Amino acid sequence: MGKKGAATSIGVSAVAPVRALPVGATLICADNTGARELQIISVMGYKGRRARMANAGVGNRIVASVKKGTPELRAQLVQAVIIRQTKEYRRADGMRVKFEDNAAVLITPEAAPRGSEIKGPMAREAAERWPRVAGIASMVV
Repeated sequence: MGKKGAATSIGVSAVAPVRALPVGATLICADNTGARELQIISVMGYKGRRARMANAGVGNRIVASVKKGTPELRAQLVQAVIIRQTKEYRRADGMRVKFEDNAAVLITPEAAPRGSEIKGPMAREAAERWPRVAGIASMVV
């Protein structure tokens, strides 16, 4: 028996992918900005319970620290969008999606991509939410 108010009826579709990347997780930078590895510092727009660690999933905007990359970018705080996650999630049509790695793309505060191309596929959920980023993606899955 489900809790009162819980979505237990048949036909309820999952709108957002599973948030599988907590604060502190490392990601691959999938664009050509010069950053190679990112670490999540915070999740923008996350509203959670007190003392609960924020987590992010595909399509979420994050603040990250550049751990590996060019000397100009290293140790800087940047904004990014998560485009792939290894944790499997379910789409509204019933299909289950998962990727080989966790990856993000650097963006400006105005939500424009900082790079000019994205290496590897991009999730459709992120492409629908960030169309300017999807414009530089070679493949949307």
